[in-house]
Order: sequence, then C-alpha cells, then structure tokens
Amino acid sequence: MDKNYKKEGKYSYYEAGEGTPIVILHGLMGGLSNFDAVAQYFPTKGYKVVIPDLPIYTQSILKTNVKSFAKYVKDFITFKGFEEVILLGNSLGGHIALYHTKLYPEKVKGLVITGSSGLYESAMGDSYPKRGDYEYIKKKAEDVFYDPKIATPELIDEVYATVNDRIKLIKTLTIAKSAIRHNMAKDLPKMTTETCIIWGKNDAVTPPNVAEEFDKLLPNSTLYWIDKCGHAAMMEHPQEFNTLLEDWLVKKNL
Repeated sequence: MDKNYKKEGKYSYYEAGEGTPIVILHGLMGGLSNFDAVAQYFPTKGYKVVIPDLPIYTQSILKTNVKSFAKYVKDFITFKGFEEVILLGNSLGGHIALYHTKLYPEKVKGLVITGSSGLYESAMGDSYPKRGDYEYIKKKAEDVFYDPKIATPELIDEVYATVNDRIKLIKTLTIAKSAIRHNMAKDLPKMTTETCIIWGKNDAVTPPNVAEEFDKLLPNSTLYWIDKCGHAAMMEHPQEFNTLLEDWLVKKNL
C-alpha cells in the first residue's frame, strides 16, 4: 500500500487506478488495510480506488461527529476534483457515507454499505470499551468476525492501544453518542441513490435484521448476503465481496 499512499495538504489517502472514483470510508477501529482486497481488485476493472484517512481521533471534540465527518468527505471529494463518486463504507464509515449521501446526493453516483451503523447502535457494545483488560478486548475484537482467527494479534494490539489512550477513548464514546443521535431511519426513504448492501449473515455487531431494515427503507437498494461472515465482509470474504460488488456495479451501469 505504501507506494500509493499520499499526503497533500490536510489529507492523507491511498489512491490507485484510473476511472470512476470509488471512495472508501473505514470504520472506527478500522484502517486503510481493511480494504486491501478491494484496493487491489478494482483498479484492474477500470476504477480509481481512493481511501482517505478519516480524522476520527484528530478533529476537535466539537467536530467528532457523523455530520462533521460527512462534511470532511465532501471537502476531500472537492479537493480531489471529483464530479461524482461511488461511496463505500464499513461500520461507522457506512454511516458517514449514508449521511454524506443525504447531505450531498449530487456527488454520489452509487452507495455501498457493509456492516453499517446508522439504524442500530449496539455497534459500540454496551459495556465497551473496558480499559486495561486485554482478554476482554481480545474477545471483543474476535466477536467482530465469524472466524475469530481474522482478529490477528496486531489487530487486537491496535484496538487495545486505542481504548487505553484516554483522548481516543473519550472520542470513541463521543462518536458512539453521535451515531445514536444521527439515526437515519427517517432520512432513508427520501434517499434515491442506487445502494448496494453487502452483509455478513453472522454479523454480531450490526445483525442481519439491520441489513433488512436498510433494504426496506432505501428506495433503490439491492441486498446481498455473505454466509459464515461477520461485521467486516471485505476482510473476511474478500473475493466474494469483490464479486458481489462488481456484479452490482455492472448491473447498475456504474
């Protein structure tokens, strides 16, 4: 990923390929590497893949909310000079993508959400995060996936470091509250953007009925399931995720 990683002005981002831009938004505990498979595949299919680093832990506390992150994405799209983009988001990134689409529909050619928050907010867990307790954090990280082995020691260490950083912890809880405040149930029926919903059948963070609810409320949505799959389908079943997404893009002529 390194050779395609750029820093320009206030933005840091990964970029590869040429063509219609697919702008990818990572989740709260997720990094750019969660989308390795997408980032390698779609540039070979005539798309430009762009993954900005979201300022989840670097914005002032007043700007640590879903709406401010959606505005940040809009400013980034403008900065890059993109007329229209396909937005793809996982977890909190899906919520930001949805909120951005609500505010700036003219910028979004197509929307892709997977394990997205925005309707159901146990996404942060009730007793989460407990600081200091490594085994608890390990279990929480493993619960994100159907196959707990996907939660590598590196990934668990990263989550552990985040929840043991006081400022990051406060911001994590601020974002959790913001996600509840910015519930999208009333907005979705008015959002006509073509939307692809890819969901793990075994997602314990945002359960399958959340995907069904998104599908019911969004006027132009298509719902795809991935079996034996948790909250991060693009990590757990990368090939299947890419195939479903490509099929949808072709079908919708995007």
